[in-house]
Amino acid sequence: MTEASVREFKMPDVGEGLTEAEILKWYVQPGDTVTDGQVVCEVETAKAAVELPIPYDGVVRELHFPEGTTVDVGTAIIAVDVSGGAAPAEPRPEAARAAEEPKAEGSGSGRQPVLVGYGVATSSTRRRPRKGPEVPVQQASTAIQTELNGHAPVAPAAPAPTAPAAPVTAGRPLAKPPVRKLAKDLGVDLAAVVPTGPDGIITREDVHAAVAAAEPKTPEPSAAPAAPAAVSASASASYDTARETRVPIKGVRKATAAAMVGSAFTAPHVTEFVTVDVTRTLKLVEELKQDKEFAGLRVNPLLLIAKALLVAIKRNPDINASWDEAAQEIVVKHYVNLGIAAATPRGLIVPNIKDAHAKTLPQLAESLGELVSTAREGKTSPAAMQGGTVTITNVGVFGVDTGTPILNPGESAILAVGAIKLQPWVHKGKVKPRQVTTLALSFDHRLVDGELGSKVLADVAAILEQPKRLITWA
Repeated sequence: MTEASVREFKMPDVGEGLTEAEILKWYVQPGDTVTDGQVVCEVETAKAAVELPIPYDGVVRELHFPEGTTVDVGTAIIAVDVSGGAAPAEPRPEAARAAEEPKAEGSGSGRQPVLVGYGVATSSTRRRPRKGPEVPVQQASTAIQTELNGHAPVAPAAPAPTAPAAPVTAGRPLAKPPVRKLAKDLGVDLAAVVPTGPDGIITREDVHAAVAAAEPKTPEPSAAPAAPAAVSASASASYDTARETRVPIKGVRKATAAAMVGSAFTAPHVTEFVTVDVTRTLKLVEELKQDKEFAGLRVNPLLLIAKALLVAIKRNPDINASWDEAAQEIVVKHYVNLGIAAATPRGLIVPNIKDAHAKTLPQLAESLGELVSTAREGKTSPAAMQGGTVTITNVGVFGVDTGTPILNPGESAILAVGAIKLQPWVHKGKVKPRQVTTLALSFDHRLVDGELGSKVLADVAAILEQPKRLITWA
């Protein structure tokens, strides 16, 4: 096998305006055979998680980066032998790998290629190792209970004279999933464990050894008692550690935070509210569920709310616009890419339905169903989150009555939908129980004045109160 037969697969362009991505999971290992189009890893950008297919056939020779490493676009992440020979199991030394890595254009001046578009972006970094795994709140609670039951996080164990020194690695410690689970169950911090396995991999024996080394020794009768102050200090430090969870700000959450701060301090927000009786809309939802045109489709109040907003935009097209600061122009869009805010394990994302204004109600229902299911699976593509013109955020699913939503950057309006509740309502001159909700519309006051914003919100409310207006106003 010659070096000429080895192909280096580089981190590709996976999102607009991005320059790096984090390797979440490898689906292959050195020695595995891969085919053209086979997914080899999953990466996360500031936009979404994306699966990467390999573009050729061969045998995996080396994975250049472990899971949890953030890699610049254009950097080789996996080596594949395309000659048909067997790949070595041992990875190349870091220094040799660095010498063989092709340099990105302009790397000598700290410039690297951007993900989409022309030109290059300035950067002084080649890669940024992951600071640590993200720990969910549930795991933090489990850690606290473990501490209260008497298991303290393990301090670094002193290596035996014959044990190899822990190798210097980027990212999280190397260990197989069963070993990680064992360490989690025993309350062991893998970063404090000395590995003895090949290539610096932590074994089950290493975890058990770390537990044994951390357990207080029962003194012999003739031995001096242990210093209580030292034990108390150690237990206190362990407990303090378990009381906090630090989550790295990266990926989707980092991008969302930056976008929301930029939007809040760039566009002057105005929010208006209206409470509306949506009893007739809920009745229509139940009728549509029985209609054969909607067979197999998800029909819910959000579908009719989305259609109501699209009709309101058609009646008031200036609401569907953006502010171009550089050109000092208001750009009115003659199409609607309807964004739907979705809460996912990786954070809030806003994919949008392209050309929603041109879809029939069944087509809109199908698009909404696909958008929601894709978001829940974490498979939303970066392209699906680009080019939105107006957004709906449904806070009602959390039992919240209303809110003051922040505009999605580049858009002029966002509609928040509150919880639908049975409330006393004056209907035909009598107080009756009716299904009621509160709508909130935030808009950019640079290009949307109070009259325009009020008309749009009033139209949405009127349609939801009398859904037959979907026909008469369409």
